[in-house]
Amino acid sequence: MALALGKRLGPVSQTGYKGDKAARMPGWGKWLWSGLGWAVYGPIGGILGFALGALSDQERGTLGGGGYAHTRAGDFGVSLLVLLAAVMRAVEPVRKSELTYVKQFLVQSFGTDHAQERMLLLKDILQQSYPLRDVCRQIRRNMDHPSRLQLLHLLFGLAGADGRIDPAESHVIGEIGGYLGISRADYQSIKDMFIRDATSAYQILEIDSQADETAVKKAYRQMANKYHPDKVSHLGKEFLAVAEEKFKAISDAYQQIRQERGWA
Repeated sequence: MALALGKRLGPVSQTGYKGDKAARMPGWGKWLWSGLGWAVYGPIGGILGFALGALSDQERGTLGGGGYAHTRAGDFGVSLLVLLAAVMRAVEPVRKSELTYVKQFLVQSFGTDHAQERMLLLKDILQQSYPLRDVCRQIRRNMDHPSRLQLLHLLFGLAGADGRIDPAESHVIGEIGGYLGISRADYQSIKDMFIRDATSAYQILEIDSQADETAVKKAYRQMANKYHPDKVSHLGKEFLAVAEEKFKAISDAYQQIRQERGWA
């Protein structure tokens, strides 16, 4: 599900996208592109369509030799941009640490040139008001459960880019998790990997602090299987690295409980 550029649009002229009379109409391009996106690609396509039209209206020139890509339902990279924007907008103004976090991640994921395109797209998304629930529903239909869990983990990473996670950010991530069909237990497990307290090790394993040794071991095996990095290997090496960090957090939580209880 890694983001693919797909079929590109024609080069941009001084008045808009070459060969597209509608896109050369000042003020109308964004709405026409947005309507096409919603009709063909769902809410994510609508967001990208609006961004395409905005680019033509503002006469920004070419991007990477051909403009933004057409999106496809299920594109992981596009989905990630939409949700990153939602978390970034939770606390205004958008912080420099968040922009740096996203840029570094995009460079590692897609390379410098494509990262620049996606940062411009993110800027447009940040300026829009979009139906988060509908976007999440489209993601849910086209993305498997392990990948959606990975999305949530990345969103918490963004929220903590400045060293702390604001309650407003945590609330938005929880809202996104609900729309994505992520259980409250899974949400809390991922959250406790970033916000630790006395019960975090148990929360990460999704068990009660009074659970006996048998229950703890069983929970560890289940969580290790649920979050095994192999389940998201299709997302690419950068996402795989984050998955390995999450897998390590589960192992660390298990070892912490073992040490606290004096198990051999």
